[in-house]
Amino acid sequence: MRLSVLSTYRALPGFAQDLLVAVAFVAGGSALYAADMHAFAGHDPVPGWGRHTLLVAVAAPLLLRRRAPATGLCLAAVPLAADIALGPTVPVLLAFTDHLYAVTLYGSRRANRVLVTVAAAGSLAVTVGALVLTADWRTAVLVVVVYVPFVAVPVWWATNIRQHRELAETEREAAARLARIAELDRDAAVAAERARMARDLHDVIAGHLSAIALQSEAALSTPDPTAAGTVLRSVRENSVSALEEMRAMIGLLRTGESAETTAPARLSALSKLVESARASGMRVEVHSELGGEPGLPAAVDLAAYRIAQEALTNAVRHAPGSSATVTVRRADDELTVEVVNELTGTQDGKGQGTGLLSMRERAQAVGGSLSAGPAGHGWRVRAVLPVGRVRS
Repeated sequence: MRLSVLSTYRALPGFAQDLLVAVAFVAGGSALYAADMHAFAGHDPVPGWGRHTLLVAVAAPLLLRRRAPATGLCLAAVPLAADIALGPTVPVLLAFTDHLYAVTLYGSRRANRVLVTVAAAGSLAVTVGALVLTADWRTAVLVVVVYVPFVAVPVWWATNIRQHRELAETEREAAARLARIAELDRDAAVAAERARMARDLHDVIAGHLSAIALQSEAALSTPDPTAAGTVLRSVRENSVSALEEMRAMIGLLRTGESAETTAPARLSALSKLVESARASGMRVEVHSELGGEPGLPAAVDLAAYRIAQEALTNAVRHAPGSSATVTVRRADDELTVEVVNELTGTQDGKGQGTGLLSMRERAQAVGGSLSAGPAGHGWRVRAVLPVGRVRS
């Protein structure tokens, strides 16, 4: 029942809550006046209507307890002073304590600090003054007991509530910032994964399909059954490779795992790319200076393989029937992959740019660089990849 009433009260608008608080103080004070339990000194010579007027004058500014608590405190101070001059009463003091509570809780930070300082200094001053100025220690204790509940306690209580609210607000803001950062991280991860998938689709699947299209065209145009058989076998190998790559990518999307489900391509499989390009009618020479050196980092090895694959695919697509040279060498902490192909009379070396962008992104992903452009009578793609400082 108590929780239900409290929930109903909190569900009301702020002004309605303040109005209920003011009415409650007036009603409670009137009950104390009616029961003659309001005066500290026993008999009260002031008529009841006078006390009720002072109580209403103190309680009415409580309507400002949220919007302008400091103004309400100043307005209530006047009838409080009159009540103390006529003989302090409990209902008026109780109503005034809520003004202290409201200023401490809802007021500005400056008003909060001032009131806390005044309450603390006042407690000390009242205690010392009562002990020094009052001959009877019992009277001094009574003064302190009256001061603490009506001044120090509401200020202390409101200060604690305000601190908890500010702490909760700070934690909410921190949680919101963390949620926003997490959202940005998720967006960045999604964008990075989309870019990676776009590179894989372009470099792997599109490369295989381009090779299949060119090789099938060569098989249809050659009258030599032996050569046609060689080309068709290459077509089949590219088809199987494309299917394997596609199945791996689909499995990755379904499971949501970050690791690859198939072994990544390496430069050790460069011969397959060369044979596929040769089956398309291109003359390819390979110069590899890796020899028996230690293995390359997986990221660099994969990037080098994909760059060589895309460069050969572009050469077959844009300069069919020409010659190309693939050079792979390692010097110190750098791996260089270079593909140079002849330019045909109808080919200007300009494409749509997707392949170049993909190769450049792969090189930059491992901390390397890539350049592509005319070189003499041909087109050169050159990637320089760091071996000893791969970026994570």
